[in-house]
Amino acid sequence: MEQFYFYQKWLKSNGLEHSPLKEKTPRSDDWACFEDEIAACRRCPYGEKRIHPVIGEGPLSASLVFVGEGPGREEDESGRPFVGRAGRLLRKVLEEMGQSPSSFYIANIVKCRPFNNENPKEEAVQACLPFLQRQLALIKPRVIVSLGKVPGMILSGEKEIKITKEHGRVSSYSGIPLVLTFHPSFLVRPNGSSFIPSFVEDLKKALDYCP
Repeated sequence: MEQFYFYQKWLKSNGLEHSPLKEKTPRSDDWACFEDEIAACRRCPYGEKRIHPVIGEGPLSASLVFVGEGPGREEDESGRPFVGRAGRLLRKVLEEMGQSPSSFYIANIVKCRPFNNENPKEEAVQACLPFLQRQLALIKPRVIVSLGKVPGMILSGEKEIKITKEHGRVSSYSGIPLVLTFHPSFLVRPNGSSFIPSFVEDLKKALDYCP
C-alpha cells in the first residue's frame, strides 16, 4: 500500500505539464512516399473523421521501437504520437532511465484516432497493419516493445495475452524480439500506478537488446 501511494505521489509530482520537443524523422524518398500514402488513406472509417494521421515519431536509426494501439484526442489534434498524459509518462520514465528521444521511435497499430478511444476495429487494423509493417522494415529495430495487450496480440499473432501476468515476457515479431508490457494509460490510473516499477523493469529488459 505504501508503494502504491509513493507512485501516486510520483505521478503527481511529475505532472508532466510540457510535452517533449519533437524529434524529426528524416524524409528519405521511401519515407516521403510512405507518409504521402498515409496522408491520402481513407481505407477505414477512422480516416474519414480524423484531423491528422499520426504516423510516428523518432529517428529511422532507432534500435528500440514502441508500438501502441492508436492515437487519442491530443494525438489526433497534433499529428504526434503519445503526447497526452500517458505518453508523457512513458517519455518521463525513459528520460529517468537515461534515454533521449533520439534513441527510440514511437508508433501505433492504427494511424487515425479510433472512435471514442475504442480498441481499433478489425477493418482499421487490416487497413493500417501494412503501414506499420513497412515502418518496421524501414527502421529495422533490434527490439520492439508492445504497449498493452492489443498491439502485443497483433504483432505476436497470439490469440490472448494477459498483460498483468505476462508483462516482461519476450515474444517475437518477424524474428525481432517483442517485449510485452503495459500501456502507459493504465499506469496513470489510480489502480495502475503501483505497476510502474514492473514497467521500468520491462523497459530495462528491452534495452538489453540495444547497443
